[in-house]
Amino acid sequence: MSTSRPKTRAQAKAGQERGAKSPKTAKPKGSAAKRWAKWLGITALAGFLLLVIGFFVAYSMIDAPKPNDLAAAQASIIYYADGKTEIDRISQVNRQSVPLKQVPKAVQEAHLAAEDRNFYQNSGISPTGILRGAWATLRGGTAQSGSTITQQYVKNYFLSQDQTLTRKGKEIIIAIKIAKEQSKDQILENYLNTIYYGRGAFGIETASKAYFNKDVSKLTPSEGALLASVVKGPSFFDPGLGASEKANAEARWKYVMDGMVTEGWLTPQQRAAAQFPTKSLITYKPNRNASGPNGFITDAVKRELKATLKLSDTDIDRGGYRIVTTIDQKAQKAAVDAIKARMPTGKGTSSLRVGLTSIRPGDGAVVAMYGGADYQKEQFNTATQASMQAGSTFKIFTLLAALSQNKPISTKTKFDGHSPQYFKEFQDPNAKTDFLRRGGVRNFGPFPGEQFGNIDLRKATGHSVNTVYAQLNIKVGPQATKDAAVAAGLPAKGIGTNYANVLGTSHVTVTDMANAYATIASQGTRVTPYFIRSVTGGPGNLDYKAKPVRKVAFDKGVTADTVDAMQQVVQDGTAVYAQNVGRPVAGKTGTTTDNKAAWFDGFTPQLATAVGIYSSGPKGEELSMNHVPGVGELTGATVPLHIWTDYMTAALQGQKVIDFPKRAGLGDNQIYTPPPTTTSTTTSSTTTTTTTTPPTTTTTTPTQTTTSPTIKPPPTLPPPTTITLGAGGPSSTTQ
Repeated sequence: MSTSRPKTRAQAKAGQERGAKSPKTAKPKGSAAKRWAKWLGITALAGFLLLVIGFFVAYSMIDAPKPNDLAAAQASIIYYADGKTEIDRISQVNRQSVPLKQVPKAVQEAHLAAEDRNFYQNSGISPTGILRGAWATLRGGTAQSGSTITQQYVKNYFLSQDQTLTRKGKEIIIAIKIAKEQSKDQILENYLNTIYYGRGAFGIETASKAYFNKDVSKLTPSEGALLASVVKGPSFFDPGLGASEKANAEARWKYVMDGMVTEGWLTPQQRAAAQFPTKSLITYKPNRNASGPNGFITDAVKRELKATLKLSDTDIDRGGYRIVTTIDQKAQKAAVDAIKARMPTGKGTSSLRVGLTSIRPGDGAVVAMYGGADYQKEQFNTATQASMQAGSTFKIFTLLAALSQNKPISTKTKFDGHSPQYFKEFQDPNAKTDFLRRGGVRNFGPFPGEQFGNIDLRKATGHSVNTVYAQLNIKVGPQATKDAAVAAGLPAKGIGTNYANVLGTSHVTVTDMANAYATIASQGTRVTPYFIRSVTGGPGNLDYKAKPVRKVAFDKGVTADTVDAMQQVVQDGTAVYAQNVGRPVAGKTGTTTDNKAAWFDGFTPQLATAVGIYSSGPKGEELSMNHVPGVGELTGATVPLHIWTDYMTAALQGQKVIDFPKRAGLGDNQIYTPPPTTTSTTTSSTTTTTTTTPPTTTTTTPTQTTTSPTIKPPPTLPPPTTITLGAGGPSSTTQ
């Protein structure tokens, strides 16, 4: 062992001199590495400082933004009139938000066990998770998860689903801010209402119904654990998707349940007793939005929301409104059942279309509507959009006009009912047949039509006598008939003012006719029809209640005498089948030329319903219904009447039987009685032919009349091949 002795000053100096012989002084070994380490340290420190400064700058500049459209979106739910039973959901996103207190504690804890067990302790982010996700991002090029519940909430509620570092950076900053600005319970509530669970369900309430068909408040811990499990990846963990997915779900469910035990949220005994919720899990049935007959109700509701409340499609699709309709569930089912049971089926019937609308008189509420078999297959509504000739249902407006005159024409006034008859007012020089060119009108049935003698308007209404109503329209004027129709509720546009309008040449919709007849049933009060009773919720917490728009259209005496005449249709006329309803009924059949449209419109004091059937060709042309399989000649007194009767019987079941007001007898003191068709004078042997058209004035003396000549029909006139005038011409065989 040697001992180093210290050098003397002279020796040290001599050593320096020897070293001076070299041109350069030798550098210590490793000095370059030290310099690099020094610069790297400075760079790292600067980077860290810049990162810190950048973080605080970003933190100060980035505010918690407003929720993105997807996160704020909720399904708008349409209910029947009971306000509880769903008809449909209008939505781009199937979500229904609920308060946290409605979610069982065990279900909340199941989600914490699955996604963020330190949720109530952390600051909104997980540093280790962030580093793990950042490393994965650098390796794979896309931002990975590593997210807390707060971060997931921020991503779903405020940001997009883009997987970029920029979005991830915003997520972290906003998560920290949100964790300071909102309570943990509020964050958890928003998270549970925004997370996607698969099966088209956003939010815990909708997921609860999609997986278990129950409200979230009724979920068990085991069911809650399954919902918490599928959050990780619905396409991998939904047990309804297949055996592999079920195995994944069971493994994930065990992880969640065991985690709840670890955290003390579930006892070992409870865990041991818990079973995977196979029995309560339901088969997934995708929500066929707006399907079947109810799809037409959804469409009508959306149209009314836009027209009345001025909501846009986006508002409706994402607003989360709760819409209570006027549709009665029992009545709607009765309509669908009646049509299904009565409409002809099989070969040769595919062109038939039927519409039904039922309205509460005096209120305007549409309690049932059938616009088609399946809205997803055909969006054209036969109750509100399809227009067809009204046929003899239009005669009632001429009767209303007659009773509304300053000197009412009594329903006991008699007219000549023989067929055919000729009237100059009905002449059409452009008609295809000589019969129509000469102004011929005949009653329903094979040429020359059903024969009647001098009959009053009550019987003429009951048997739908065309020749009598042609005379009545000449007397009151076609403009008065149109005015009465508009006053009752038909739109003015499209209603003709020629004399043939009494025979139903104008095109109308089923809903418009139901509304017009509801005006008569309500003793003259017209109300605008509506589908929406109330709307609540949505942005601004909307609270809308319908306020029916009412207007007195006719005096009660006018409608009382009209209803009395319409009751003859059921009591001893073209619609005796309607007696099966078992209560007072008033109505009118309608069948157009060549049976291209067939109707029965009628009412009780509580309910007015119109049923219309037509046949549509490939280009939308009206087709004849003369030879319908299983029916033969489809008229208003056949299928439409049967549907109407079946529907009304079921819809009114259990409701009080109410009588109509008694006949008022307007104009009874001025009854006009026409003379016989042929009279012989006592001063001459010449026979004089006189008109069957009533004079323009009436007198209290029944035998005092004014007459004018008319054309006597040729006895050998053959049946016409067509009995419709040109555009707007009369249908002269309406029933």
